Amino acid sequence: MYISRAIEKSFLKKLKPNKVLVLLGARRIGKTSFIKKVLLNFKKDVLEINGEDFSTIEILKNRTVENYKRLIGTKTILFIDEAQNVPDIGNILKLMVDEIKGIKIIVTGSSMFDLKTKLGEPLTGRKTTFLLYPLAQMEFSQTETLIQTKSRLEERLLFGAYPELLQYKSDTDKVNYLKELVNDYLFKDILAFEGVKNASKLVDLLRLIAFQIGKEVSMEELGRQLGMSKNTVERYLDLLAKTFVVFKLQGFSRNLRNEITKSSKWYFCDIGIRNTLIANFNSINLRNDVGELWENYVIAERIKYQQYKGILVNNYFWRTHQQQEIDWIEDGNGKLFAYEIKWNEKKQIKAPGAWQQAYPDSKFELITPKNYLNWICD
Repeated sequence: MYISRAIEKSFLKKLKPNKVLVLLGARRIGKTSFIKKVLLNFKKDVLEINGEDFSTIEILKNRTVENYKRLIGTKTILFIDEAQNVPDIGNILKLMVDEIKGIKIIVTGSSMFDLKTKLGEPLTGRKTTFLLYPLAQMEFSQTETLIQTKSRLEERLLFGAYPELLQYKSDTDKVNYLKELVNDYLFKDILAFEGVKNASKLVDLLRLIAFQIGKEVSMEELGRQLGMSKNTVERYLDLLAKTFVVFKLQGFSRNLRNEITKSSKWYFCDIGIRNTLIANFNSINLRNDVGELWENYVIAERIKYQQYKGILVNNYFWRTHQQQEIDWIEDGNGKLFAYEIKWNEKKQIKAPGAWQQAYPDSKFELITPKNYLNWICD
């Protein structure tokens, strides 16, 4: 079962001669399937090569226009999958788009720290970058009714939204797939990076983060628990963010001295990965972390929505030293929007007094299972 991705139309619009389209996202979230679907109508015009294939790397090493013209032949579209594995890929692509008339190039990558760095300077003004995430609710909503969406909420809070999960019927098969994903793919790009020796420390770090969703995270405390320096913890988390495993939320401050800004919160890009790391797939009514699950799920969905709809805002949390807090702040176009995220639909919550006093023109809203679809879908 293939579900159309939200970026499909805008992606095709950017497929232009002598330009490079870059698609970034975690491993196994459907980048290759998406590209093949997009290029279905151009099949005869496409040359597809894999950056993880040794023979491909050898061919591309010969950096001459004639070599690349021979490689591409009569094709007009070049698709390089997992391009971050190709040495000097930025300069290779620059030579192609500058010297081969009419060529359209698409590359995918699963590690932002590799591919963005390699493509940045050589392809200035020659590329457009798209991000792809695990399936978003706004994408699921194309193929399911409101009743189906509501009935599948618990499943998504437990197993997340990796596309391949759609082919598995039983919970056991879904758990086994996620375990394989974590063990075989999750850290592949990071472990290829210089100075990262094994996955065990990464797993330990992520487990600690998994139990602190919605809470401020201390780098020093994580370092003490893991037996590593604060700088190493920060470096590992940066790599995990750049391979789309987790993302960071900073504290917001504009007016008050007692607003917390130096600490950060961390969330998982996919909640199924989080549950796999802590080995907990118990149903919602048996869990004591449903609030954390809900917060992570809704925030991750909001980020997908922002990206796919082109909503330009900065995201934060807000908290004072007196423990007044708000889960999610959006700052954009000179306006502030504050959101508190709660699993319990019956709770009636108002914006904290300190927030209202400091930012009287801001909007405040409570996000619960009752109204969340308005926040993450059209």
